[in-house]
Amino acid sequence: MNTYETINEILVHLFNEIWELEEKAIITEEFKDITNNDMHIIEAIGLGDAKNMSSIAKKLNITVGSLTTSMNSLVNKSYVVRERSESDRRVVYIRLTEKGEHAFKHHKDFHMQMVDAVMASLGEGELPVLTRTLSSLTEFFRSYEDKIGIDS
Repeated sequence: MNTYETINEILVHLFNEIWELEEKAIITEEFKDITNNDMHIIEAIGLGDAKNMSSIAKKLNITVGSLTTSMNSLVNKSYVVRERSESDRRVVYIRLTEKGEHAFKHHKDFHMQMVDAVMASLGEGELPVLTRTLSSLTEFFRSYEDKIGIDS
């Protein structure tokens, strides 16, 4: 196998493996009532200040309409709450409940373990190369979205 084929195979398998393993690792008995997609919505909401639906949708690169169904489910399962703005009652903010914060921390822990495992296998001089490589891959995805007209 040549270098091109090797890199292609690694990338394709890596994306699939991360998605599958993440789902197995984070959707435990405690969080069996939500999906991996729900967990990423929880991650986008984050800890701290409440966020409006538009900012959450933008972070996830989806429409507010697409987010609404999932958000209704997360509200019903007590992971998030909706709160109306005091200054403008038309504006609705979303924040995590204690249960949602617990799910957020559980998901973040998985990501920390993943990054720690990668960093532990590299020497100090290799980390900048990996960072540049992953940044280039991210830039490719962003420019490809623009090229084919994917709405974020």
